Amino acid sequence: MTRLTHALAMIDAANARDPKLEGGRPAALLYGERMSVELAQLVPAPSEVLAIAARGQHIERWLLLRSDFPAGKEGYHAWRKEQGRLHGLRVAEIMAESGYDTDECARVGVLLRKEGIKRDAEVQALEDVICFTFLRWYFEPFAAERTAEELPGIVAKTARKMSAKGRARALKEFALPEPFAASFRDPT
Repeated sequence: MTRLTHALAMIDAANARDPKLEGGRPAALLYGERMSVELAQLVPAPSEVLAIAARGQHIERWLLLRSDFPAGKEGYHAWRKEQGRLHGLRVAEIMAESGYDTDECARVGVLLRKEGIKRDAEVQALEDVICFTFLRWYFEPFAAERTAEELPGIVAKTARKMSAKGRARALKEFALPEPFAASFRDPT
């Protein structure tokens, strides 16, 4: 077993404990698998660190509850920031156990905390993978819980997070109705 397959197996084992099920499978495990599929489609030869970051994006996410943070936008952002920090630490721990060096373990934290988005090619690639996974697998049920007035703003935020290449690809792969498609053509 290579260090990469060992790390991915350990992430999957951790995520297999998710009590939330989707289609009879642990939701975090399924999310990690979907992230890896999207990564393979978007990035032909990802680094091992990027492959691990994609698989571990939501590792053990259920352990830190959104309800433990204040309501509203500030509480949500604090929860997301803490999730990124914890995911970085947990995945780095798994990587160290799998034989990765200190620099590689530190790098996965940078990716999972999304430090340098729009400036760091790997952080941006991970963000594009996250957005594609959201659009392909989670947008429809997410949209069903939102008002028609909320959705254009949410889609515009998603588009702004993506690279120009990612937005162009999204326009080709997804049948986005207006005004959603406009957000991908001009994300400003």
